[in-house]
Amino acid sequence: MSPVIAKAEKKPRSAWDDPRLVKECLAGNRRSLVLLIDKYKALIYSIPVKYSLPPHEAADVFQSTCMELLTRLPQLREPRALPKWLMQVAHHQCFRLKRQQQRLVSRDANPDLPDPETPAIAETLVQQTQEEQMLREAIGSLTPQCRRLVELLFLETPPRPYSEVAAELGLALGSIGFTRQKCIERLRRNLDELGFH
Repeated sequence: MSPVIAKAEKKPRSAWDDPRLVKECLAGNRRSLVLLIDKYKALIYSIPVKYSLPPHEAADVFQSTCMELLTRLPQLREPRALPKWLMQVAHHQCFRLKRQQQRLVSRDANPDLPDPETPAIAETLVQQTQEEQMLREAIGSLTPQCRRLVELLFLETPPRPYSEVAAELGLALGSIGFTRQKCIERLRRNLDELGFH
C-alpha cells in the first residue's frame, strides 16, 4: 500500500470528505451516516431558525430533512452538492409547514383561495447558509484548544474576559493574545481551503 493511501486510510472518520462519507453510507456503514448527519445538523437547523419556526417545528424540519436524506441518498449524483441539496430540502419543509399554518387560518375563512407557489430559495439565504457551514467546518478543523479559544472569545455572548479564558484553557494570561492570533491564522487558512471569500 502506498504511503498516501495508508495516510488516507488512517484519517479519522470525522475528517472524511462528503464523497467518502456518502460512499460509506451507501455501503451500509451506520457510523458514517451518524457522522454525515452530525456534520450537517447545524446547517439543517439554521434553515428553520431563519424562518423563525418554534423549536418543536424546527425539530420536525430537521427530522423530515434527515428522512429525505436517508431515502434519497442513493440517488445523489454529486456528493459535493450535498450541503446545497440539504438546504433546499429544509427550505421546502419549512415552506410546507408555513403553508399548512396559513391554510388553517385562511382556508377556514375562504376555502376558494389558490395554493401558494413554492418560492425559490433566495440566493442570499443560500450564500449566507453556505458561508455559515464553511465557518462551522473551519472551526471544527481547529485543534481542540484553538476551537475552544475561538468559541470563548468570539461565539459566546458576552465574550469572556481573557482572565477567564486563560484559566479555562490552562494558559498564562499574557499568552492569550499570541495564542488567539495563531488560532485566527489557522482559521483563515482553513476558510481559504474551503473556498470562503
